[in-house]
Amino acid sequence: MQASKSIKATRKPTNLSLDSALLKEAKALGINVSRSAEAGISEAVKRHKRQRWLKENEGALASSNAYVEANGLPLAQYRQF
Repeated sequence: MQASKSIKATRKPTNLSLDSALLKEAKALGINVSRSAEAGISEAVKRHKRQRWLKENEGALASSNAYVEANGLPLAQYRQF
């Protein structure tokens, strides 16, 4: 997300259906609803991508973990901690 903050992203008007009481409270508190919604969606996208990556790479991760369990860490003899 750091890159998106430094580059001005093109914004697109979008209609959302929100709980009216929550929207009223957010506005009363001076919360920028558009930016807050964008931050929430950004976080949801990040979590979804992470879960998808973990699922797609599940076999490779399991294989790597099994190797380390059976053989130890490669180059472990050179670790200083």
